Amino acid sequence: MRLNQKFMLEFNYNSNHIEGNTLTYGQTEMLLMFGKVVDEANMKDLEEMKAHNVGLKMMQTEALEKEYPLTETFIRQLHRTLLREDYTVYRQMSDGSTTSYTVHAGQYKTRPNSVITVTGERFEYASPEETPILMSDLIQWYNEAENQNKLSPVELAAVFHYRYIRIHPFEDGNGRIARLMVNYIFLRHNYPMIVVRSKTKDIYLKTLNKCDHSVGSIPTDGAHASLAQIKPFTEYIEKLVIDEITNNIKFISEKAESVWWYNGAFVTFRSENTIKLLNLMTNSPDITVREIAEALNINKSAVQKQIKTLQNKEYIIRVGGKKGHWHVAIVCTTPKGGTKK
Repeated sequence: MRLNQKFMLEFNYNSNHIEGNTLTYGQTEMLLMFGKVVDEANMKDLEEMKAHNVGLKMMQTEALEKEYPLTETFIRQLHRTLLREDYTVYRQMSDGSTTSYTVHAGQYKTRPNSVITVTGERFEYASPEETPILMSDLIQWYNEAENQNKLSPVELAAVFHYRYIRIHPFEDGNGRIARLMVNYIFLRHNYPMIVVRSKTKDIYLKTLNKCDHSVGSIPTDGAHASLAQIKPFTEYIEKLVIDEITNNIKFISEKAESVWWYNGAFVTFRSENTIKLLNLMTNSPDITVREIAEALNINKSAVQKQIKTLQNKEYIIRVGGKKGHWHVAIVCTTPKGGTKK
């Protein structure tokens, strides 16, 4: 239960944050676990995060139906779930004029798309005309490769992700779909699902870019890239799996009240008062600064200083202002008593 909750929060937060979603980790937790909006938040980002969580659950349900093959219909349905509805994008041109285009939820792109890579180059993806046949090829390849059982789940996931990204079949949401599909493959093969962390986004993109140089810039070549050509990305995905397993083992086996977990990293507190303060807030969210000071036998200014530090790190959140309550976003790896599980 605790591992599932940890993954749900981290995957939703990081996959969206990579694409520019502005919600903090704490805001994401309050939204997805308690349905509450904390502080000012962009409405589009809130709806996007909720939709992504629905997409995650949809993917998990589909992945566990192992007797059924992967289909393009499922991927389009997943895309529609993430985007929710069609919307118009407006762009200002260099001459001051404005142009616009419609992003279609659940439909393949109707206009060419490209990206400026980490090295500053413009990189073209498959054309709208090429996309349907390349996606058909990708799904057929995956189902055949899965049945042949010659590739490991890591190899399957890495090749699928890379080929899918080189097609870039939708006008928006391709990165989120690619990361969901990696975990679809892992879940189908009883592997731990992984999180590509936004703080290491540069490594993720540079690894893909390194493969691009090996494969070449022609979209159809990218859509049929071989395992050998994308070795750096396969090694990257394999490392994420190892990291996930290692962290999960430590998360459930660590027996120290000083060790906590926050968005992909273990945090160790040296101050016993900090640990006590976090436990007080966890067990009694309505506790006041005065009550904390009395419980810790320190002055109010020292408590306020610690609270400010914890808030700046986003380990704790004040919900509802002065008349509200505390929410502890950081998780103790050794829960006991009333600490959250």
